Amino acid sequence: MLHDIWFLLIAVLWIGYFVLEGFDFGLGMLLPFLGRSDRERRALINTIGPVWDGNEVWVLVAGGATFAAFPFWYATLFSGFYLALFLILVALILRGVAFEYRSKRDGATWRRGWDAAIFLGSGLPALLWGVAFANIVGGVPIDKGGEYTGNLLTLLNPYGLLGGVVTLTLFATHGAAYIALKTTGDLRRRANAAMPIIGLVAAVAAVLFLAWTQISSANLGTAPAGTATASLIVSVIAALALVGALVANRLGREGWAFIGTGLTIGLAVAALFLSLYPNVMPSSTNSAYNLTVSNASSTDLTLTIMTVVAVIFTPLVLLYQGWTYWIFRRRISADRIPDASELAAPPSAG
Repeated sequence: MLHDIWFLLIAVLWIGYFVLEGFDFGLGMLLPFLGRSDRERRALINTIGPVWDGNEVWVLVAGGATFAAFPFWYATLFSGFYLALFLILVALILRGVAFEYRSKRDGATWRRGWDAAIFLGSGLPALLWGVAFANIVGGVPIDKGGEYTGNLLTLLNPYGLLGGVVTLTLFATHGAAYIALKTTGDLRRRANAAMPIIGLVAAVAAVLFLAWTQISSANLGTAPAGTATASLIVSVIAALALVGALVANRLGREGWAFIGTGLTIGLAVAALFLSLYPNVMPSSTNSAYNLTVSNASSTDLTLTIMTVVAVIFTPLVLLYQGWTYWIFRRRISADRIPDASELAAPPSAG
């Protein structure tokens, strides 16, 4: 029972990470295209300045919870997907450094270089997270001892790459909705214009991916009755949420558009976890080697202690992060961003 609860909680953590970090990634990918000047690009970065590092905490908690609740899943996942996860980590570090160092010097070449780093540091994780989760759901070569027997190229299969395209385009759509919600003037208009174009590509890719997932589910008959149906229903609702977001954007209701893209991402991740359950990592070598919520979990004592800690501290963390978003809820105008020369000018004597 407790391992089922923690499977659900880990799914919630990943949903929270992708919904919150998703618009960070989307903004980073759109930065060179929507920001036509240095002032506009600085305005875009300022919209996520107070929250982006807090959003990344969700993935740390998800990884830590997986390590504690499902150590065998963690061992197989992080050893088998080591290179892909290492590339994601390097990209996240590069993006964080770019946010901090971009304004350390005044120079167009310097800033363009760090803008490229933000673009790469956002786009690569957005792609590779989709590749990783698609392979987790679709199944990877795992032997009898729970060891991953493939390599990075094994993960770059058509199904995995399609999953990467889905997350890449969904995050970009989510980022466009966030920019439209948080900015004014030309930035807002460009984001409103870009969102339906990116959203259409995301919708096509998502429909293909979710249909592929339903047809070739890796559960191999081990899923409880109704799980596949529930996953299909959630997938349909996710598609409707994306359509609703695009309609809201068309009507100029940026808040509802952002909620719609957030629901789309959250429901899509939920559908993947429903397709996965009761497995945590299916084996494409032999279904008898599947890692499941029961054979990959920690002891009941460990799960009990984790549950008590989660009940106490999770509401506090959610309240703090919600308060942060409330404090920094206002729109940002590029017109109110000072010139770079003003920031670089030395203080006057006296």
